[in-house]
Amino acid sequence: MAAFIASYAGPTGQPRTMTIKAADLAEAKKLLRRRGIRADELRPVSPGNSQDPKADGATGGGLGSIDLNRLFEKPPGVKEKAVFASKLAALVDAGVPIVRSLDLMATQQKLPMFKRALTKVSLDVNEGIALATALRQWPKVFDQLSIAMVEAGEAGGVLDEALKRLAKLLEDNAKLQNQIKGALGYPVAVLVIAILVFLGMTIFLIPTFAGIFEDLGAELPAFTRLLVDLSALLRSSVALYALGVILLAIWMVSRFYATHNGRRTIDRLMLKLPLFGDLILMTATAQFCRIFSSLTRAGVPILMSMEISSETAGNAIISDAILASRGMVQEGVLLSNALIRQKVLPDMPLNMLAIGEETGEMDKMLSKVADFYEDEVGAMVKALTSMLEPAMIVVVGGIVGSILLAMYLPMFTVFDQIQ
Repeated sequence: MAAFIASYAGPTGQPRTMTIKAADLAEAKKLLRRRGIRADELRPVSPGNSQDPKADGATGGGLGSIDLNRLFEKPPGVKEKAVFASKLAALVDAGVPIVRSLDLMATQQKLPMFKRALTKVSLDVNEGIALATALRQWPKVFDQLSIAMVEAGEAGGVLDEALKRLAKLLEDNAKLQNQIKGALGYPVAVLVIAILVFLGMTIFLIPTFAGIFEDLGAELPAFTRLLVDLSALLRSSVALYALGVILLAIWMVSRFYATHNGRRTIDRLMLKLPLFGDLILMTATAQFCRIFSSLTRAGVPILMSMEISSETAGNAIISDAILASRGMVQEGVLLSNALIRQKVLPDMPLNMLAIGEETGEMDKMLSKVADFYEDEVGAMVKALTSMLEPAMIVVVGGIVGSILLAMYLPMFTVFDQIQ
């Protein structure tokens, strides 16, 4: 990634600069257009150039004077953004001036990055800059969804209503994410515990019993001999090399997933997983319908709504399908027909979307589809949890029982020798 310095005029005409990271000059221009910035000059950062004002939302310093503490700051999550939007909507609805509301929110904020962003946004708004424009200077804190909703609210003079919708939307997204984490968290935790128990008993318990059986001269059964040999292997240097290979493989997969083609390949495989593939597809469908309906209802243009919806899809295959449909819509194709041609989303939401386009109530139809799929996701999460709980118990019991069986089998040989 290269760094580019953009020079542009602020809302009040004052000159401003911003450093943006992109693969090339064309992508940098595209990122600036997404933020609503028209650059007077865009040049790459030359080696040794320390000018880096407002890089990634910073308010000072340069490339050569990076605050190390800020490198480890945690950006706000969906829950924190939802609470912020809800409180700000209440303050604006109560008639509190926007600058005063932002100051109050900044004093109550505990996350350093979020607090610093709100303080700077308050100063910018006080200077006459639009709230949405001020939020764009902090891409790590405020995503495109939040900025678009605020911008639509400002344009329509209903900022409080837009913030309420944003808070509800973020709360629904957080609830949906928590449901998925709940479905995946339990089996992953139990599986990790099972692996640790297996390694602990194999490395520490089996050698003790193997030494006892060797002193007694007992002949070890094949299953016991297999576990003894595995224990010796795990305690040797070969295990360290194997661990290194596993860590290297994980790193290589993560690097591959960071590329566009790699993410498409892995996300396509994720959609084909039994049970979990359907869960991922339903979750992405619910998010697309909810976000797209909320944005269009707030007055955001349909093309921008599709672009923002694609960024929040959570799956590269679905995201690319939405972007491809966006290009077709730009050429005059109906949104429902464009999405049908992609053959990614389920038929039911696409049929509902087509009906909404015919009746002029597309946002209401998609909102109902989002409600339906969110309920379906909740039901599937409960079903998966009820299925995985006994399965994990069987796995843990099988691991512990196998090791205990391997230890008890030689005892029968010892008892026969004693008799």
